[in-house]
Amino acid sequence: METLAANGQPLDFTLVGLFLRSSLTVQITMVVLVLASFWAWAVIIQKLIVFAAARRDAARFDRAFWSGQPLDDLYDRIGDRPAGAAERVFAAGMGEWRRSHRDDGGVIAGARARIDRAMRIVVNREEDRLTRGLTLLATVGATAPFIGLFGTVWGIKTAFEGIAISQNTSLAVVAPGIAEALLATALGLLAAIPAVIFYNKLAADADRIAGGYEGFADEFATLLSRQLEGD
Repeated sequence: METLAANGQPLDFTLVGLFLRSSLTVQITMVVLVLASFWAWAVIIQKLIVFAAARRDAARFDRAFWSGQPLDDLYDRIGDRPAGAAERVFAAGMGEWRRSHRDDGGVIAGARARIDRAMRIVVNREEDRLTRGLTLLATVGATAPFIGLFGTVWGIKTAFEGIAISQNTSLAVVAPGIAEALLATALGLLAAIPAVIFYNKLAADADRIAGGYEGFADEFATLLSRQLEGD
């Protein structure tokens, strides 16, 4: 969209035009906000893919675990390279279970605690993997509006300086500078709003997925504990 300036020259009010007319400080602010927005969306997309894969892996493992096949056979089939987080938790517990048996078939003292600890380490590692990158979304959501506001304040300051120099307070003189300044705030909100929304969603999803791992670890430890008591 174009209009005429006070001197009769056409003004470009497109996003590119507003950016090019802005001061260097405001331009740097806008570039930072655009990069932050792209970075946030990259994290969002990557996490959505990772969480979807984690749910599929957990569902597939649950079907195999509760299918009734011997756990030793399931562990042998998984091997040393489990495909998903749930399998890694299971492999950690099952591996410690096997190491807790002596050659004569007896169980080494403290086996339950070691099994719990082995699975808990894996669960904690998976929780860290799920939440990695969410801090960036929280940071973008919290700081982007203020960065945009800084650009707006600086742009308005520059606009008023131009008014003082030209000694002309007509709307045709004031409006372009204000429009350029407000673009920084708009970009800040554009970066912050999706970051906040998806941070809340992804953090809740990570808690649910990690809670599933913890629940399985507790249930599996209970099954092994019954087996230990039976021995």
